[in-house]
Amino acid sequence: LVSSKMLFVFAFQTGHTTGPSLNNDKLYKFAYSAEVYVDQVKASLQKSAGYRISSGVDVNLLWRNPDNDDDQLIKITMKDVQVENVNERPAAKNIFKGKSTEKIIGKDYLEALQRPIVVELVRGKVKTFYSYQNEPGFTQNIKRGLASLFQLQLHSGSSREVDISGKCNTTYHVWQDQVTKIKDLDSCETEKKRFTSHNQILDVSTKASSATVYVLEDSFIKSIKAEENFVFVLNYRRKTGAKIVSKQRLELKSVQAGMGLIAAKQVAGVIKTLDPNYVAMPLEAEPAKSECKKCPSLSEHWQSIREHMHPDKLSKPDAAKSFLSFIQNIRKATKEEILKIIRSENKEILPQVVDAVTSAQTPESLEAILEFLDFKDASTFILQERFLYACGFASHPSEMLLKSLTEKFKGDVASEEIRETLVIVMGALIRKLCDKEGCKLPAVAEAKRLILNRLEKATKDDNVQMYLLALKNALLPEAIPVLLKYAESGAGPISSLAATALQRYDPSFLTKEVKETMNRIYHQTRKVHEKTVRTTAAAIILNSNPSYMEVKNILLSIGELPKEMNKYMLSMIQDILHFEMPSSKTVRQVLKDMRAHNYDRFSKMGSSSAYTGYVTRGPDVSSTYSLDILYSGSGILRRSNMNIHVFDRNTELHAIQVVIEAQGLESIIAATPDEGEENLDSFAGMSSILFGFQLRPVTFFQGYGDLMSKMLSATGESMNVVKGLVLLTDFLQEIQLQSGPTASAEFMGGLAIDISGGMEFSLWYRESKTNVKNRVAVFVAGNAEVDSFFVKTGMETTLEAETSLDFISTVQFSQYPFLVCMQMDRVDSPFRTHMTKYESLPSGRRYTARRGKAATLAGNEYPLHQENSNMCTKVFGGKSDSAGSWF
Repeated sequence: LVSSKMLFVFAFQTGHTTGPSLNNDKLYKFAYSAEVYVDQVKASLQKSAGYRISSGVDVNLLWRNPDNDDDQLIKITMKDVQVENVNERPAAKNIFKGKSTEKIIGKDYLEALQRPIVVELVRGKVKTFYSYQNEPGFTQNIKRGLASLFQLQLHSGSSREVDISGKCNTTYHVWQDQVTKIKDLDSCETEKKRFTSHNQILDVSTKASSATVYVLEDSFIKSIKAEENFVFVLNYRRKTGAKIVSKQRLELKSVQAGMGLIAAKQVAGVIKTLDPNYVAMPLEAEPAKSECKKCPSLSEHWQSIREHMHPDKLSKPDAAKSFLSFIQNIRKATKEEILKIIRSENKEILPQVVDAVTSAQTPESLEAILEFLDFKDASTFILQERFLYACGFASHPSEMLLKSLTEKFKGDVASEEIRETLVIVMGALIRKLCDKEGCKLPAVAEAKRLILNRLEKATKDDNVQMYLLALKNALLPEAIPVLLKYAESGAGPISSLAATALQRYDPSFLTKEVKETMNRIYHQTRKVHEKTVRTTAAAIILNSNPSYMEVKNILLSIGELPKEMNKYMLSMIQDILHFEMPSSKTVRQVLKDMRAHNYDRFSKMGSSSAYTGYVTRGPDVSSTYSLDILYSGSGILRRSNMNIHVFDRNTELHAIQVVIEAQGLESIIAATPDEGEENLDSFAGMSSILFGFQLRPVTFFQGYGDLMSKMLSATGESMNVVKGLVLLTDFLQEIQLQSGPTASAEFMGGLAIDISGGMEFSLWYRESKTNVKNRVAVFVAGNAEVDSFFVKTGMETTLEAETSLDFISTVQFSQYPFLVCMQMDRVDSPFRTHMTKYESLPSGRRYTARRGKAATLAGNEYPLHQENSNMCTKVFGGKSDSAGSWF
């Protein structure tokens, strides 16, 4: 017996299971509601921003295929549409208060929404969706969302289904009087825009789920409930995030007498009889986005933020905030609009404009900046460099960007430094594109071939170093044999550069051949190497799962090395043990052998050191700093290396590295150079890595004449290494909600940075000092929004912080062992968070709820080893009477 109060009859016919089947001559009346909520991830939905659309829905059967009962045509009509708050609010906070549905939605849109749609169901799946062609996309999508609910199968199993979300993997679970449909939203084939940040730590984690529950009664459907959840969390601060929830409910209220069936053999005949204006359309949602009517133009927006982009304000959160909002507006702009601003700006502000335009990463912004910059003109060096560095930091670079840079490199470039920077950046882009499975793209293949071929043919040391720096960024597995060759047989600086490039590879790439080469370099079995290369080789061995004998041979070498290298290697071993690094277990095993572990070996004097400690330890990410400093036997700095790494459970980010290297300075104090370093030219310079990107090294001086000139004209001022605005986090995901509206989640993080460093000598006080200053400000903004044509609802969350980190190394070489004091200080760091939930109508009526928090992270002088503390007491304890200028 068939109950007239039920919606669908599920007929189990011989040989197959059908989908839903409506009774003839009946009108099924439903209550329908679609709700959206937007809030913080762990917030209660009762306090969320959002809205509800509710209506009556009439459904009736128009036609059943005479040859196939499973082929049906049904008409679905929305009636009495209402819009209201999803949660109860006082009248003063209710944006819909006193407004009729027609006033809220608009007369034309409301009429379109209430026009019926026709759906052809074959075995429970929507075969064809019929609607009117010229209706707004917004109303069509709401009706598509309703039609998608009628898609159902009665047996458990999985299949690929097309609905409003696209073509998705869908699984049905049937149990007694309940059918549950689970849609895998990550599997959906859709055209929605999405991009993510290159590094996982700087990115956003997402989680999406969709479930629809059909409740049956006596084998008949009683109600439908659907819910989608989208969660977005910032990986490096999981408290910063957002969720979007979409709910649909369809509940049968009554069954009444309805129209009879339309007689026809084919669907086309039914549609023609019903209304020839009906058109078959895809069930998948069509693009629909409301236009901003009161948004400022790009020029107007630029004028409102311009003051924050002045060079003097670049280490402030407002600079990073303005940078992000400018990028968002550039992404909507035309090439002509972008060029208008670039061409109208002065030379002080223009570098920051170049940062933003390049970071926007749209075809229009790339075309605009390439049209503006002339690489044949050396006078725009600063702008060319800022453009290239912004390319190197690109969050989701395109093949077109790499192709454009390759063409520029092949052409005329006025500045040799820009030419060098070009190829270094090409290396960084190769890595980022390869990480996104783009290694076989034509532009990537061409750039790889160019770098490797030109390195092979290079004869000048400067050219060799340029291509090695590119490989240091590219990290190509096929480049490892080339790097090994230069590390072992190259001249000092080239050998050192190739070794540091190998040091950046994941240990899984460091084969037996690599470790054999590093052992030969460290133990000097084929030729004499500089200390900087040998210590790098030792670090590679000890960081790549060393064998018992490799560790033992390194320990046995201590005592036979130049005296400062002895001390440095001891510090490296002690740091491995102190910080429980992966090789510490093997080191402890070797230390049980008294030949390797004895007083004579472990009591070597010297001032060189290596130390690792934590900057922060948190539930989401932790960060470490490492400071190591290597001196020549005469007390002159050889290499100072500061690193900050950020890591979580799965991945690591090399946030900052600042290396200051010096050589050939012994003649200044009439000292004897160490073995293998007798013929080195006087040189000092700085090399930096920022967020995994190797920048072009900076030279303080080159050659004895340049050294003396710099010393005699020294002002004690630092040299700028990098200054600018960097786009760190860049995440966007557009979402098609099953209920019809479109949603989006956007997270952007900007960094305003100023890194400078310097090296000073005082012949009078026989003292040298290196100083690295890192001034940074961070601004992160997240926005989750649901956009219907008549209302927008969403949540904005921001966090901002600023800090300064200084690393100072002071050396007094008037005695031996000379006195070395290393200091790493962080100033008080303000930290602020804000959250705003909102609902707004096109008329301007708006509801907002805000919450904020501010705190200050106290400054800190990071503790190094006790020996360093003792040294600092001696250095600064005896300096009170030694006032006066340097030199």
